[in-house]
Amino acid sequence: MNKVLDELPELLLIGGGGHCHSCIDVIEAESKFRIAGIVNHTECKSDSVLGYKVLGNDSNLSELLKKYQMALVTVGQIKNPNLRIKLYSTLKDKGAYLPIIISPQAYVSPHAEIKEGTIIMHGAIINAGSTIGKNCIINTSALVEHDVAIGDNSHISTKSVVNGGTIICKNTFIGSSTVTKENITIGMNSVVGAGLSVMCNLPAETFLKNNKN
Repeated sequence: MNKVLDELPELLLIGGGGHCHSCIDVIEAESKFRIAGIVNHTECKSDSVLGYKVLGNDSNLSELLKKYQMALVTVGQIKNPNLRIKLYSTLKDKGAYLPIIISPQAYVSPHAEIKEGTIIMHGAIINAGSTIGKNCIINTSALVEHDVAIGDNSHISTKSVVNGGTIICKNTFIGSSTVTKENITIGMNSVVGAGLSVMCNLPAETFLKNNKN
């Protein structure tokens, strides 16, 4: 066994789908935590995820959190954030500690703020003055420019660009390769599809789709 790895704090991953695969890769690269195992949904029949044991399902979570104090929500978010919010709230209610995960291949300015339970994936850039809320996903190669505010439970998808001074309110999804104009506000609970240019403020619960997709 790797003695250094054995001494790292153990981290329980909640959700074993595709997003979990990407999270595992980032966690392994960061080398700050040892993955204890996966908690998967009840219908899943797999006994492992990328070599990590599935320790149980939602019904076992309370018992598992007596042994493992640290956890991360590794369920993805596209249509809505409801499951991620539910899991995050459950973990907090049960006293779990949710760390911040930052890929060593990402750049996060020392003048930016990242809040608990958020993961910054490979190649992402978070520039000075920006704040990323709790339980967020900043996905592969996303650019969050200076002085941006991203609310809790939001997902900034792959290769998207959030330009300076933009406010993205909580529970919002920004699709891959989408670009926002600087200094605009996107209201809470919004979904902005892939490959769009957002040039003006959007009210809460906006749904924008790229009709070319």
